[in-house]
Amino acid sequence: MATILVHVMPKPEILDPQGKAVGAALPRLGFDGISQVRQGKRFELTVDGEVTDEVLANVRKAAETLLSNPVIEDVVQVKVVREGGCGCGGHGHGAGKAEKDLLA
Repeated sequence: MATILVHVMPKPEILDPQGKAVGAALPRLGFDGISQVRQGKRFELTVDGEVTDEVLANVRKAAETLLSNPVIEDVVQVKVVREGGCGCGGHGHGAGKAEKDLLA
């Protein structure tokens, strides 16, 4: 088993009201020095077996057609975070036995 993370973000030209709201709240809560916030989505996909080029291509296709709205969002990262190991799935905490980072 392996865990693959997929990160999806709004395209730069798309307004991000959630990111704007968080960005406006940060200084009011004492978190200064942050000039912009954009909010995206993160998916954790657990796959059976070894992560091959074919598996990654399949995940990328799923990310581009189902996990994101290609009109307003970009798939910015597909990353294998854990293969084998403890079996917990990794949850994005550090690298597993293999780490592959594929930028869109």
